[in-house]
Amino acid sequence: MGLDWSTPNHGPIQKFKGVLGCNGNVKMVVKAGMDNSDNGTGPLPRCIVLDIEGTTTPITFVADVLFPYARDNVGRHFSATYKTAETQNDIKLLRAQVEDDLKQGVDGAVPIPTDDAGKEEVIAALVANVEAMIKADRKITALKQLQGHIWRTGFENNELEGVVYDDVPEALEKWHALGIKVYIYSSGSRLAQRLIFGKTNYGDLRKYLSGFFDTTVGNKKETHSYIEIAESLGVDKPSDILFLTDVFQEAVAAKAAGLEVMISIRPGNVPLPDDHSFKTITSFTEI
Repeated sequence: MGLDWSTPNHGPIQKFKGVLGCNGNVKMVVKAGMDNSDNGTGPLPRCIVLDIEGTTTPITFVADVLFPYARDNVGRHFSATYKTAETQNDIKLLRAQVEDDLKQGVDGAVPIPTDDAGKEEVIAALVANVEAMIKADRKITALKQLQGHIWRTGFENNELEGVVYDDVPEALEKWHALGIKVYIYSSGSRLAQRLIFGKTNYGDLRKYLSGFFDTTVGNKKETHSYIEIAESLGVDKPSDILFLTDVFQEAVAAKAAGLEVMISIRPGNVPLPDDHSFKTITSFTEI
């Protein structure tokens, strides 16, 4: 299903809970699903599903840090891990993807020789295909799984650190205190998602996250993907879920599935159509 239940249980949802304010006083806050109409904001969502790139994290981090790191280290990664079961599975997925790409006439796809041709020749073909996939920013499982494995090495070696917007950690902590379950849905692999949020410029944020979805649940621009997510989360109705993204087509697909949707307006994000009808935010503090 593309869902990763990797974080501890956050405990039972209570109707009200005291939250320690900045001045040390205890504040009473409305819990998820309760009517917050006194504040003019309506009922709070039971679940929030977050995109990463352009929503929690600057596009520049993904485009200028993560992608180049994977591209520059793919050959080294294959050479160092070639015989491991994990890398052999990555190669199997890439072979299948490239075979399909060749049939479809996808630009940049080159045949991957059999193992009989020798390790170096196989790796050279793999690198050529992966570089073309990264350049085209393809949202395919074979590439995303491999990138996650390469990034894992970067995070373990302290060569990479995840980046989130300044307003994100406080919002995650607030939603957690309100009993709202927060999930990530990204085209990046679940491993990559855990890496990004596990070691950020604000520390480990995974304690505020209840699960991770990736493209194995479906393409982010297809309505069926959001129907699957809603069914997986077990909400009474899809509108109990608030989905935040910076991509107009993803917003359209999620809305068609019945989810509440807001679009994130951040520096560097692609401009929205003039006639769009979605609520927009420039910071999580507006939610």
